[in-house]
Amino acid sequence: MQNSIGLFYGSSTCYTEMAAEKIRDAIHLKMPAQPIDIHNIANDCIQLIPEYSYLILGIPTWDYGELQEDWETHWQLLDDLDLSHTKVAIFGLGDQIGYPQWFQDALGYLWAKMVNQGATAVGLWPNQGYDFEQSKALTDDKKFFLGLALDDENQLDLTDQYINQWCQQILYEFGLLSHD
Repeated sequence: MQNSIGLFYGSSTCYTEMAAEKIRDAIHLKMPAQPIDIHNIANDCIQLIPEYSYLILGIPTWDYGELQEDWETHWQLLDDLDLSHTKVAIFGLGDQIGYPQWFQDALGYLWAKMVNQGATAVGLWPNQGYDFEQSKALTDDKKFFLGLALDDENQLDLTDQYINQWCQQILYEFGLLSHD
């Protein structure tokens, strides 16, 4: 599985699952031969994560900055993973209008968890074009999200464009595509 990309997500309402499938499809368009293994963490073993050199992780933020329940169930198990030889890109779903004080917080929590386990994080995403008050998913200078921030509740029309741009970016940052 070292050459494959492991795409793991948790999804309660299927929006994160749909985004994961769009990400898989966007990568296949750019690199048809690149294997991608997609895993719903509600059904698949979280201990598969370290078997991949390249990870894409998807997590929605629930209510007041909470983890999605499948991630929450496995949260402590993530502490046992050695990701020191892994590059990880994270995408999150959130509602910037309904929950502006907690927009994409779970993305920030998952990013910190992966970095603490030794992973090299890629996939920063600009925070322009969003309308929120606070987020735990911002870089220290507050200019970027720590991963792709999607809001299918309020910006569904931008999702495909954002996914396509981000996938191109992370494939370069993974070192799988060159800038020819």
